[in-house]
Amino acid sequence: MNVIIGTRGSKLALAQAEYVKNRLQKHYPQNSYELKIISTKGDREQKKALDQMGDKGLFVREIEQELLDGTISLAVHSMKDMPAEQPSGLVFAHAWKREDPRDVLILREAVSLEELPQHAVIGTGSRRRAFQLLQLRKDLRITGIRGNVDTRIKKMQEEQLDGIVLAAAGLHRLGRTSLITQYFEPEQMIPAAAQGTLALELREGDKELSGQVNALSDIVTEEITCAERLFLKGTGGDCHMPIGAYACKLPDGRMQLLGMVGSADGSSIKKCKVFGETPQEAAQRALRETGCTR
Repeated sequence: MNVIIGTRGSKLALAQAEYVKNRLQKHYPQNSYELKIISTKGDREQKKALDQMGDKGLFVREIEQELLDGTISLAVHSMKDMPAEQPSGLVFAHAWKREDPRDVLILREAVSLEELPQHAVIGTGSRRRAFQLLQLRKDLRITGIRGNVDTRIKKMQEEQLDGIVLAAAGLHRLGRTSLITQYFEPEQMIPAAAQGTLALELREGDKELSGQVNALSDIVTEEITCAERLFLKGTGGDCHMPIGAYACKLPDGRMQLLGMVGSADGSSIKKCKVFGETPQEAAQRALRETGCTR
């Protein structure tokens, strides 16, 4: 079987796709593998802020179309970029083990959030991160920033920003953990739903390949991703709303879920911590606590 893996062309996307390719190659050497780079709307339009460019399909639609057309066999995305609904005919494989889901702070000079000077300027393209930063330090000034890791680091230096916020998972996968100044624990900054989890997308009915991919999955990651995605879907939110979700399995087997839903301008932010016996129960309780359902 020849497996063509579709991916965006950024360093991080390629690192993720190479990881998937190498793992499949190790376990199923009888297959042949190749990567196909596909440009998406989110890659082409770098000047607009993400929340001005429409819904969450910015980085996936062109890749999904090639999957539907049969020009690729498997798509590798970041699950946090995926819309709540999938196109008809496509399915996700069971989730592989998750990378670190936390957000991190990269500072130009200071050594912690607490030691930043008054009115320090922090760059982020995420309202979810911006509004939670302001809950931690009301004096901070937030400025929009886009681009890959190297682009954002360059902008921080050139524009003399005091720091930027990124996802730990991307830095880990790129081997750039030395850049990290400080990790935000989920209680401080609730991550995006399914942050750190890869989305492995296939055509519905592709039993042979899906069987191989699913055999490498991680049951705990599958369950926590399910809880976080159910919460995201239940909020009815889009990219204009700051939404966060972080789930974990407790030693007693219960699911803990931190949820966050904010208004588009950040004037109202509701957070919760709930517990459930199943991902579905935890998600429903979080939706009720944040006022998204009754």
